[in-house]
Amino acid sequence: MIRVLLADDQALVRAGFRALLDAQDGMTVVGEAADGDEAERLARGLRPDVVLMDIRMPGVDGLTATRRIAEDTDLDGTRIIMLTTFELDEYVFEALRGGASGFLVKDTEPAELIQAVRVVASGDALLSPGVTRRLIAEYAARAKEPSRAARGLDLLTEREREVLCLVGTGMTNDEVAGELFMSPATAKTHVSRIMTKLHARDRAQLVVIAYESGLVRPGWL
Repeated sequence: MIRVLLADDQALVRAGFRALLDAQDGMTVVGEAADGDEAERLARGLRPDVVLMDIRMPGVDGLTATRRIAEDTDLDGTRIIMLTTFELDEYVFEALRGGASGFLVKDTEPAELIQAVRVVASGDALLSPGVTRRLIAEYAARAKEPSRAARGLDLLTEREREVLCLVGTGMTNDEVAGELFMSPATAKTHVSRIMTKLHARDRAQLVVIAYESGLVRPGWL
């Protein structure tokens, strides 16, 4: 059962999401929050698999709540999908940088929302072959300074740098394996080691790191 926490300051939006998700097999909404502070508190108490987090909320916003949840080692199993009104939103980039697994615009189709929750709950990042990576490419270039993880590339072997570069362009483990003539299992092992060394929660953060470090540049997609 995929357990979902909803965080949005609009009760009507939460009600719509709850009705949709509760109607799915193997999925249930375990709580609702109207602001980031409540979302953080409920996340710690309920340990949901996925949080649907609105970026703009009164008081503690979704960006701050996302960062706090991502930094809590007790919530390593909780994944966050950001909800936003605009596709190219600089706050979404900061959320991905801070540990969110992906984002959706609020007017996304119901089937896409359901699939997104399943993808993120399975441990994968929500990296659609377009919008998310375009956003990362646009805002990573504007970042005033690389994240601490992006500055830690000297921890990686040459092969791990190659793998990170390919992950940064959006390749799956199978695609990385084909490009570097290795087995998918080996590719997966490399990705796991890279995430451990760079303290990344998932592939979304690896894509951000690849851009911030200059391993991948806009126009390579």
